[in-house]
Amino acid sequence: MYKIETFIPKESLQELRQALLEVDAGHIGNYRGCLSYYPVTGVWFSDEGSNPTVGQKGQWSEEPELKVEVNVDDANKDKTVEAIRRVHPYEEPVINAIRLE
Repeated sequence: MYKIETFIPKESLQELRQALLEVDAGHIGNYRGCLSYYPVTGVWFSDEGSNPTVGQKGQWSEEPELKVEVNVDDANKDKTVEAIRRVHPYEEPVINAIRLE
Protein backbone atom coordinates (compact mmCIF):
# COMPACT_ATOMS: atom_id res chain seq x y z
CA MET A 1 0.00 0.00 0.00
CA TYR A 2 1.19 3.50 -0.85
CA LYS A 3 0.17 6.99 0.15
CA ILE A 4 0.49 9.26 -2.87
CA GLU A 5 0.63 12.98 -2.18
CA THR A 6 0.83 16.01 -4.44
CA PHE A 7 0.40 19.77 -4.24
CA ILE A 8 -1.99 21.60 -6.56
CA PRO A 9 -3.78 24.92 -6.94
CA LYS A 10 -7.30 24.79 -5.49
CA GLU A 11 -8.91 25.23 -8.90
CA SER A 12 -7.34 21.93 -10.07
CA LEU A 13 -8.94 19.79 -7.34
CA GLN A 14 -12.02 18.59 -9.25
CA GLU A 15 -10.02 17.53 -12.30
CA LEU A 16 -7.56 15.67 -10.07
CA ARG A 17 -10.39 13.95 -8.15
CA GLN A 18 -11.89 12.69 -11.42
CA ALA A 19 -8.53 11.44 -12.69
CA LEU A 20 -7.93 9.55 -9.43
CA LEU A 21 -11.41 8.02 -9.57
CA GLU A 22 -10.79 6.82 -13.13
CA VAL A 23 -7.71 4.82 -12.04
CA ASP A 24 -9.44 3.54 -8.87
CA ALA A 25 -7.13 5.39 -6.49
CA GLY A 26 -8.54 5.74 -2.98
CA HIS A 27 -10.66 2.59 -3.14
CA ILE A 28 -11.41 1.52 0.44
CA GLY A 29 -13.96 -1.25 0.87
CA ASN A 30 -17.28 -0.08 -0.58
CA TYR A 31 -16.02 3.49 -1.08
CA ARG A 32 -14.17 4.91 -4.06
CA GLY A 33 -12.31 8.15 -4.57
CA CYS A 34 -11.36 8.48 -0.90
CA LEU A 35 -8.76 11.21 -0.41
CA SER A 36 -7.78 13.99 1.92
CA TYR A 37 -6.70 17.52 1.20
CA TYR A 38 -5.76 20.54 3.20
CA PRO A 39 -4.36 24.01 2.54
CA VAL A 40 -0.63 24.65 2.51
CA THR A 41 1.63 27.40 1.16
CA GLY A 42 3.94 26.42 -1.69
CA VAL A 43 7.24 28.30 -2.01
CA TRP A 44 9.65 28.04 -4.95
CA PHE A 45 12.23 29.90 -7.00
CA SER A 46 11.77 29.72 -10.79
CA ASP A 47 15.11 29.38 -12.56
CA GLU A 48 15.70 31.10 -15.91
CA GLY A 49 15.01 27.90 -17.91
CA SER A 50 11.63 27.36 -16.26
CA ASN A 51 8.14 27.92 -17.61
CA PRO A 52 6.18 28.56 -14.39
CA THR A 53 2.41 28.17 -14.30
CA VAL A 54 2.40 30.68 -11.45
CA GLY A 55 5.04 33.33 -10.74
CA GLN A 56 7.89 34.75 -12.81
CA LYS A 57 11.25 33.41 -13.97
CA GLY A 58 14.09 34.51 -11.73
CA GLN A 59 11.85 35.22 -8.75
CA TRP A 60 10.54 33.62 -5.58
CA SER A 61 6.87 32.62 -5.59
CA GLU A 62 4.63 31.90 -2.63
CA GLU A 63 1.13 30.62 -3.38
CA PRO A 64 -1.72 28.87 -1.59
CA GLU A 65 -2.02 25.23 -2.63
CA LEU A 66 -3.81 22.08 -1.56
CA LYS A 67 -1.88 19.03 -0.39
CA VAL A 68 -3.83 16.03 -1.69
CA GLU A 69 -3.27 12.54 -0.26
CA VAL A 70 -4.70 9.25 -1.51
CA ASN A 71 -3.94 5.62 -0.60
CA VAL A 72 -3.48 3.05 -3.36
CA ASP A 73 -2.66 -0.64 -3.63
CA ASP A 74 0.83 -1.55 -4.84
CA ALA A 75 -0.52 -2.57 -8.24
CA ASN A 76 -2.19 0.84 -8.67
CA LYS A 77 0.75 3.09 -7.75
CA ASP A 78 2.15 3.68 -11.24
CA LYS A 79 -1.29 4.31 -12.80
CA THR A 80 -2.06 6.80 -10.05
CA VAL A 81 1.20 8.71 -10.52
CA GLU A 82 0.60 8.80 -14.30
CA ALA A 83 -2.95 10.11 -13.78
CA ILE A 84 -1.68 12.89 -11.53
CA ARG A 85 0.99 13.89 -14.06
CA ARG A 86 -1.61 13.93 -16.85
CA VAL A 87 -3.84 16.52 -15.15
CA HIS A 88 -1.36 18.42 -12.98
CA PRO A 89 -1.00 22.04 -14.13
CA TYR A 90 2.61 22.50 -13.00
CA GLU A 91 5.64 22.01 -15.25
CA GLU A 92 7.39 20.00 -12.49
CA PRO A 93 4.76 18.56 -10.13
CA VAL A 94 5.80 17.20 -6.75
CA ILE A 95 4.41 13.68 -6.40
CA ASN A 96 5.47 11.67 -3.35
CA ALA A 97 4.82 7.91 -3.24
CA ILE A 98 5.27 6.77 0.35
CA ARG A 99 5.30 3.04 1.10
CA LEU A 100 2.98 2.18 4.00
CA GLU A 101 3.72 -0.77 6.24
